[in-house]
Amino acid sequence: MMKDKTAPRFIGSEIYRNSSYGRLHPLAIPRVSTCMDLCRALGWLPDEVYVDSPRATPAQLARFHQPDYIAAVKQAEQTQHCSDEVKQRYALGMNGNPVFPEIFSRPATACGASIAAADWVLNDIPVHSPAGGTHHGRRGHASGFCYFNDPVLGILSLLDRGAASVFYLDIDAHHGDGVQDAFHDDERVFTLSIHEANRWPMNRNDAATGPGSLVDRASGHARNIPVPEGFNDSEFAFLMEAAVLPLIERVAPEVIVLQCGADALHEDPLSRLSLSNLSLWNTVANMKLVTRKLLVLGGGGYNPWCVARAWSGVWATLNGLDVPDYLPAQARAILSSLTWRHSWGRNPPEHWIDRLADRPRYGAVRAEIRSAAQTVLS
Repeated sequence: MMKDKTAPRFIGSEIYRNSSYGRLHPLAIPRVSTCMDLCRALGWLPDEVYVDSPRATPAQLARFHQPDYIAAVKQAEQTQHCSDEVKQRYALGMNGNPVFPEIFSRPATACGASIAAADWVLNDIPVHSPAGGTHHGRRGHASGFCYFNDPVLGILSLLDRGAASVFYLDIDAHHGDGVQDAFHDDERVFTLSIHEANRWPMNRNDAATGPGSLVDRASGHARNIPVPEGFNDSEFAFLMEAAVLPLIERVAPEVIVLQCGADALHEDPLSRLSLSNLSLWNTVANMKLVTRKLLVLGGGGYNPWCVARAWSGVWATLNGLDVPDYLPAQARAILSSLTWRHSWGRNPPEHWIDRLADRPRYGAVRAEIRSAAQTVLS
């Protein structure tokens, strides 16, 4: 990996180490910094493949976002305050989108990574940017903890640099609504979201027809698979083989962008899905078989141990590295040092500390999952 000029790149930044949405916010936890530290402790992140993320400029952000909204976020960082009018107009300082010291610079850094990734990806160099995946961000307002939409900006960067077609696969527990709607009328981008049914942002089609419903937009350039509570590794593997890979083969995209949120894992507090991190890693492995033009982003994830272990394994999978059965002392020390205000964080189980891989969470493949696979290909 160290001497191969075509080795995958990891884009990170130290801005995430001391930045927090606030003590009581779900994103008060360390995520990207712990992933970086784990990968370094395991010898997986030499300087040759690590890229310090650039920060997107207001002009770059304006490729998708409204200039007045960008200015409002920037002003909120400078003053640490929003008027009532600004709050209501841009959803800043409300609805889970707090004003915090890096309210502009942190999401702009994540966007800078996704924009910059295009040059590597189009040269057959896969990229992992765990800070990315802010898929709820809207053109003119914040939404769902997301101030700017880095997947949209990353995809636009790929298209601007000549990519003919992009397949966006979103496996976050929450629907990738911001990305789907951004490319509503662009036939070059196909979006597929696998997410928990009847969970925020509560897609109205999900609520109307239940798990397995199909949402078509842009003349068929979007598909959704809302899945039921308890969605397990066996069901995920079934969907991958029966729906996701056949759909990718049918679309035949030049580039794949994978939003790899970790909040669908069994031990995440903000969903009722039951995946192990092996499902995330297997998704990355499958995408690698399809193309080397691959951008892997982060996303949701609100258990600090689960997120760091999952995304570290994503990086290992992207590089074809072996995950040890038990972590060495330096890696265990990193995980042992984590704290979490949630009740689950008071006495973390041993496997959160000494192992990277979860135990598989196999189970029956329910009828609605089989139906969803048929529906999404219809």
